[in-house]
Amino acid sequence: MHRKRRSRRELYNKEICACSIFGAMNREGDRFTGEGVMKAIASMRVRGNGLGGGFAAYGIYPDHRDLYAFHLMFTGSTDPARRAAKKELEAHLSRKFDVYFDEEIPTDDSVFVRDPPLLWRYFVLPRKEGDDAATADEDYIVGEIMAVNTRIENAYVFSSGKNMGCFKGVGYPEEIGEYFMLDRLYRAHTWTVHGRFPTNTQAWWGGAHPFGLLDTTVVHNGEVSSYGTNRWYLEMYGYACTLQTDTEVIAYAADLLMRRQRLPIDVVAKILAPPIWNAIDRMDEKEKKLLTTLRMAYGPLLMNGPFAVIIGETGRMIGLTDRIRLRPLTAATKGEMFYISSEEASIRLISPKLDRVWTPKGGEPVIGEIKSMNRMKRVC
Repeated sequence: MHRKRRSRRELYNKEICACSIFGAMNREGDRFTGEGVMKAIASMRVRGNGLGGGFAAYGIYPDHRDLYAFHLMFTGSTDPARRAAKKELEAHLSRKFDVYFDEEIPTDDSVFVRDPPLLWRYFVLPRKEGDDAATADEDYIVGEIMAVNTRIENAYVFSSGKNMGCFKGVGYPEEIGEYFMLDRLYRAHTWTVHGRFPTNTQAWWGGAHPFGLLDTTVVHNGEVSSYGTNRWYLEMYGYACTLQTDTEVIAYAADLLMRRQRLPIDVVAKILAPPIWNAIDRMDEKEKKLLTTLRMAYGPLLMNGPFAVIIGETGRMIGLTDRIRLRPLTAATKGEMFYISSEEASIRLISPKLDRVWTPKGGEPVIGEIKSMNRMKRVC
């Protein structure tokens, strides 16, 4: 009896290993343009799909170094909607902050990008009155950012630190760099950059990386499958996740642990990417006690799933992968330059002869720091 041959079905394969991340820091605090990092991230174009790219740059506003630089996007579907959101935002700012200077963020309109929002920046200091008078400036600002991002429709604060800024959008990262003229208008001592391949969330300007809060920024390759648990934990501390992507929780977790609770980065790494229980059981009693305590106290902040991140702060750049290193990360140095990247080739493209290249272990942070913060402040 003749049997009909069964045809083989093609199963849908979800792409979860892409995205590109790159960081470059001059450890003497000397500033340089975004040209090199744009070239480096462009070499990893195959890891993205043109649905998101962005940069964080530190040291770019020396003339306003003591003011908080708020980068806003107004995303309404029509120009009147965007202008209405801007008007409402500015009314809010006038009540809560002293605004020293504001302007539209310069862009090159000859560069094609998809559906750009209205982009504006404000240089501000908090105006604390009444019950807010005793609140620390940074806590006050975080609270106001959460208020804007949850209550003012079509208005999003996507960058809020001093003497730094995020620039991001829908497109390949090199296109976003050209759109914001990062190779012409800005010089920074630290740059981080992301090329996006979104897997679970829509491609929109607010969902592009980096994600930032105050001077902490995050670019991320991977997928945080513990997003729900992480988000619920962070909401207990007043954070509102509004930008529709799992990476946002990493930025807020970094702010909570490193700024508010002042934990050292090696402890933060043990919270976000701890060893598995079997490994903890084989450790000496001191290390076992520490890790067990952290797992019990911060269990909901464990970032489950594959990830590699670069965390930027003023004067510091940190690379970290998940505990079993399911996403690639390479670190390198050349003189005073420190690099972190998804691929070694992108580093060698802009710095062919390196002093040292290495692969950080899973769950162990690799850290670059400005050698003299005082010198950096004078230079910037």
